[in-house]
Amino acid sequence: MSAARRERLALAASITGAVVVALDGTVLSVAQPSLQHDLHTTAGAVQWTSTGYLVAVAALLVFAGRLGDRYGHRRVFTTGVVGFAAASAGIGLAPGIGWVIALRVVQGIAGALLQPATLGMLRAVFPADRLAGPIALRTGAIGLAAAVGPLVGGALTAHFGWRAVFFLTLVPAAGAGLLILAVPLPGPARGEDTGGLDLPGAALLALTLGCLVQSLVGLPSPGSALGLAAAAALGLAFARHERRTARPLLPPAVLRSAGVAPALGALLAASAALSGTLFLGTYFLQDVLALDPLRSALRALPLAVTMVLAAPASTWLAKRHGARETVVSGMVLVALGVLLISGSDRSSGPVEIGAGFLLLGAGFGTVLATATAVVVRATAASRAGVAGGLQQTAMNVGPALGVALATTVAGPAAVGTALGAAGPVLAAVAAGGALLAARIPGAQRGAAVPEGR
Repeated sequence: MSAARRERLALAASITGAVVVALDGTVLSVAQPSLQHDLHTTAGAVQWTSTGYLVAVAALLVFAGRLGDRYGHRRVFTTGVVGFAAASAGIGLAPGIGWVIALRVVQGIAGALLQPATLGMLRAVFPADRLAGPIALRTGAIGLAAAVGPLVGGALTAHFGWRAVFFLTLVPAAGAGLLILAVPLPGPARGEDTGGLDLPGAALLALTLGCLVQSLVGLPSPGSALGLAAAAALGLAFARHERRTARPLLPPAVLRSAGVAPALGALLAASAALSGTLFLGTYFLQDVLALDPLRSALRALPLAVTMVLAAPASTWLAKRHGARETVVSGMVLVALGVLLISGSDRSSGPVEIGAGFLLLGAGFGTVLATATAVVVRATAASRAGVAGGLQQTAMNVGPALGVALATTVAGPAAVGTALGAAGPVLAAVAAGGALLAARIPGAQRGAAVPEGR
């Protein structure tokens, strides 16, 4: 197989796998009210269909990336996509809420295997200096899935019930599996990583991230403070273990690589600001402006459109002005978009609100594509799975943090009325991300880290 054909197939598989996960997340939010009514359960139980997935996926992403580095990204990707599809089909046939929650946890485990591998495969077949374009296309596809997911999910739920949305991902999942089976990806080098998988480190990190995400989702409940304290203690234990072990789960060479840490910080801040604003904005549009779900989705549509357009445009901007300047500019747009949306009131029309979402989508798409490229291409190919796991961890913890901030600021007040108070806080998070992005080296040309620890 020619190199060009292998690149195209790997890119198609990576995009399809990422879209499967993105679609699942967007259609679930639409289907949850119908699911609650049909299964005669409580809102708290339905919330665990999201929380269980988030905890499982966030806890295992880095370890799953490490598995891809050790055993091959194609094998891990195939396992993840098959598991994800099987869990989706099981949820569609589930007789009760307990089964749905359990299968969502299984789906989170499969998603953890799948997501880092979508980036690891790209790093395995594309030269470092050509990674930005494929990653931008992947980002644009995720934005497109986020745009059409609620519309398709709403239509399926309305005509066929909530179970239909979980069968939606079966076709693209099967396509992703067939595509990756046709790609001859290079395996791990012989004799590499024979020292083991650092299972104690993986367990400590999983417990740390699991406690963190669950506590953030539960804020501002009293038990969340205890969970955050446990996450901090476990995080310290993990850091101490990593310094002492011969084969750490997170090789220091990855975290010391130029630009990786600030790029991860920017991704965390951008996803937190976006998710917190969307959470409050949705309540504002429906509860304060009294718009139905479809009209609310149309008001926010500029976000998805500009995200799709910004992803490929960011490749050109990064080549012309550098990754640092591009990510900083994207973070500034995110902050401005959040502030503009938070200034909305009952008199705000579609133009004012749409302009805020437009800026938010343009900034987020720019940050996501460019910062992801910095993380992946600055890491050696043998550590691409770990780098992908870190990137995906930031993208999963960030939304939990953003929604937690939004609900904490809202307090006992109605969520829809808290947009004006929480907006400046979320904009400050985005501004902090811009400061972190300013630490990305100006000459990000994609040099990989050495193969050591």
